[in-house]
Amino acid sequence: MAAAMAERGVSTPFPIQAATLPDALAGLDLCGRAPTGSGKTIAFGIPLVLGVGRAHPKRPKGLVLVPTRELASQVAHELQLLAKPKGPWVEAFYGGVGFDRQISALKRGVDVVVACPGRLADLINRKHLTLRDVSYVVIDEADRMADMGFLPEVKRLLDQCSGPHQTLLFSATLDGDVDVLIRNYQNDPVRHEFGGHDDDHANSSKADHFFWAVERNERLHLTASIIKGSGPTVVFCRTKRGADRVSDQLGRQGVKSAAIHGDRSQNARERALRQFHKGDVEALVATDVAARGIHVDGVTCVVHYDPPEDPKDYVHRSGRTARAGAAGVVVSLVSADLRKDVAKLQRTLGYEPELTAPDATLLTTILPLDASPLEATTTDQASRDTKARVNAEVEALEGRALDQRAPRQPKARAERSHSAASGRPPLAEGQRRPSGASRRKAKKENGFGPASGASRDNRPHSGSDRDTNHTPYRTSDHRSDSQETHRRVDTAPTGRPSNGRKPARPVTAGPGNAATGRPGNKAARAARAAANGVPARPSTPRASARPSSRPSSTRSTATTPAPRTRKDQAR
Repeated sequence: MAAAMAERGVSTPFPIQAATLPDALAGLDLCGRAPTGSGKTIAFGIPLVLGVGRAHPKRPKGLVLVPTRELASQVAHELQLLAKPKGPWVEAFYGGVGFDRQISALKRGVDVVVACPGRLADLINRKHLTLRDVSYVVIDEADRMADMGFLPEVKRLLDQCSGPHQTLLFSATLDGDVDVLIRNYQNDPVRHEFGGHDDDHANSSKADHFFWAVERNERLHLTASIIKGSGPTVVFCRTKRGADRVSDQLGRQGVKSAAIHGDRSQNARERALRQFHKGDVEALVATDVAARGIHVDGVTCVVHYDPPEDPKDYVHRSGRTARAGAAGVVVSLVSADLRKDVAKLQRTLGYEPELTAPDATLLTTILPLDASPLEATTTDQASRDTKARVNAEVEALEGRALDQRAPRQPKARAERSHSAASGRPPLAEGQRRPSGASRRKAKKENGFGPASGASRDNRPHSGSDRDTNHTPYRTSDHRSDSQETHRRVDTAPTGRPSNGRKPARPVTAGPGNAATGRPGNKAARAARAAANGVPARPSTPRASARPSSRPSSTRSTATTPAPRTRKDQAR
């Protein structure tokens, strides 16, 4: 184990490790308090890996409770590195993923379970594991679990560890909420606390804290400048939607970033962390879900885009940088509406309640900054410079968009109204399309146009000359003669009209029109009358050129059968 840690560059123990390892290896209960990033995972990991034995299926020997999924994954990874090559089998269990893989691992037998309280309770309720054989219990970030409301669930889980076991409790802060766990679930614990009150608020680390007075519309540009000059940065926002918005806006500023918060799926959160680890993204925009346990080597800066309200949140947010003695910078962007709240936060943390203007010289003393637009100017001057830069960028973008836009060609009225499918010629300049009445009048004068080739007298029409008992063509009284003409003659080669209706039933009786090959109306009526034994009735001249939809008054009622139904009467 020592050789494996030496390969990773861990050869000298940190103070919390040197103090707690003897008592933990001796089998004593203990509670340790130390600043974030001080090496608490190795402090309880070494005794855990050396103390647990092989477990039976569904009956683990070691249990580590953590508040968040990301912390569970990282603690499990750290314990797996310590357990290689012949150590216990360590597995992480958390929500947001399916049960199948976790259930299969429990059936094979897991020695050490690193879990969030919610998913562990679900697995226990489903009878997939039991905690009766647990001999080693670790509660990491106990105060955070109490703040998140996990304390009742943690108590129920600890009550199920019925066998003799050793309990270790570690956290960056220990307050009254954790005293319940210490009194009820630890047996005369040994306390190890490093640093006083100020150390709990990240003053013992080498991180430098700056509180900049900026306007709300300046925060984005300042954040992008800090990221480009500082390197890997974690940006904290107050809300999930705000984290997504800031991540998108940073992308438009040329900064590669990824958002991580509770509404994103577990796969998306793990993918964002992998990209941040590999350096594919420059910034990780997160809510307080990432404030605990997210350890990324080389985080040089933390930006409080939205300053927190709780001092504990500030401590754990700022603990993402300057870990394990490394240097780092913490910048809080304070707008005018948050100055009173931030002043109260500063007094609680032990800082002087004062705000400074954005100054690049303060950052260059710690981290090498590239040429950035940050200058040691007052807030008003920085605001004017920011507005000027934004206006210049907007004007450049608008000009480039106008240059790339194709010129709009106006269409002529004749081209818009003319359709190739209609067969109508385009209109000349200044000419207007004739109205419907003018078109109908022209059709009457021209014999309904060249489409039919038939005269008006030879055309079947609705009116007194049409037989009510049999109609050779399917016509409608509400259609005009020109519409009926084009509908009947426009027939596809398959025998179906182009309008999708069934073709008309052919009538062969009587002499037809030579141009169209269709029978005349008078001959058809005479043939049907002779076939039905009904004497032919004299034809009546039409009173007007337009056919009437009403029956003629000269119709003989003697030859017409009485209507049997209301439909026949209407017909």
